[in-house]
Amino acid sequence: MNRHIFFDLAERLFRELHGNEVLFCNLDGEDSDFVRLNTNRIRQAGNVFSRGLSLDLTDGRRQAQGVCDLSGDLQSDLARARQLLEGLRERIPHVPDDPYLHYSTKAAESDRCIGEGILDSAQAVADLTRTAEDLDLVGIWASGEIVEGLASSLGHRHWHASNSHNLDFSCYLGTDKAVKANVSGLTWEPEILQEKLMVVRRDLDVMARPACTIDPGRYRAYLAPAAVAEIADMLAWSGFGLKDHRTSQTPLLRLIRAERFFDERITLHEDHARGLVPRFTTEGFDKPEGVTLISKGHYQDCLVDHRSSKEYGVPVNAAAEYPESLAMDPGDISTSNILEDIGTGLFIGNLWYLNYADRNDCRVTGMTRFATFWVESGKPVAPVNPMRFDDSLYHLLGDRLDGITRERELIVSPETYGRRSTASALLPGLLVTEINLAL
Repeated sequence: MNRHIFFDLAERLFRELHGNEVLFCNLDGEDSDFVRLNTNRIRQAGNVFSRGLSLDLTDGRRQAQGVCDLSGDLQSDLARARQLLEGLRERIPHVPDDPYLHYSTKAAESDRCIGEGILDSAQAVADLTRTAEDLDLVGIWASGEIVEGLASSLGHRHWHASNSHNLDFSCYLGTDKAVKANVSGLTWEPEILQEKLMVVRRDLDVMARPACTIDPGRYRAYLAPAAVAEIADMLAWSGFGLKDHRTSQTPLLRLIRAERFFDERITLHEDHARGLVPRFTTEGFDKPEGVTLISKGHYQDCLVDHRSSKEYGVPVNAAAEYPESLAMDPGDISTSNILEDIGTGLFIGNLWYLNYADRNDCRVTGMTRFATFWVESGKPVAPVNPMRFDDSLYHLLGDRLDGITRERELIVSPETYGRRSTASALLPGLLVTEINLAL
């Protein structure tokens, strides 16, 4: 189903509205290739093609919502949509008034495409298996087009399509020794894969050495972008939403109250202009190009969805009150010299099992994961057995932050709940003077 068929279907539904009814039609679809790899061989390959239609029918202060699948045939899809619309119309008299019902009444149009056309998945996976021929590679390849459309009886006509790929993989030596990596982007560039695998091979050489166990304590450390992404996910958990701020549920409460600060080099944006997500919400609101969440270590703005906008009288600036296109400003240190910058300490490639140990102090705990090394005099010595860290982000992003890399990595979410996720983050690595390892 292309944009013209979708808008035609929606227009026919609008002609059947009664009285003061308002109808929003949202299309959500994908055409995705998935390939599962094990020991660098294709074990399972398939394609998912889906189109779903969501109808939001409003009459006064009441709203009813429903979804149906679409086939691409206009007549059969119109019959399904009409049946769904009639069901919503029957339901709406029994729905109570919604005090926070809020949608855009301003007609608007947009047509946006991200990426450079449909990727040849077969060629990309062939590049991968050939380049990683000597590696025990396990992972998931996902690529293809994701489309989102919006049409309303109030005059909204929006279309958004994105083409991206995401390779989430690990390379194993045996037992639990592995190096995890990710290759994401909008265009397939084999040279980037080659560079990534070169780093993986270098790290595997270190992982092959006997592992060491270090004592609990504070150590100088470098957090690679994948590890920073896990920390960013914790901040996203109730950290930036207006509702969480007004109800004092955010773990950044002390930052908002100016009791604690991050380092002045820390600036975080919700970068709608860069991201894979649409520049419009399902309620018809336009998103700004970006929202600065933290500016030079100080809290600046919240993410505001349509319901919080209605409740608190603040303009909508996001589809949800958590980041979907997060970006952290780069710094001035180079990843090529990062081992020398560490000197003696830890290179942390990944973190996992993160949770809050003390939300009021923004204190996070979790485990080091694959590709965590002990470094001495700028040289990797040995892999470090898994350790638990427990530290406040006011330290790691604040008074113990030593440097931020110039280079940033685009990390596209590998989640496929319901459909391929369009969430992404553009993040640097972080060098800290100390990270607290609890055990």
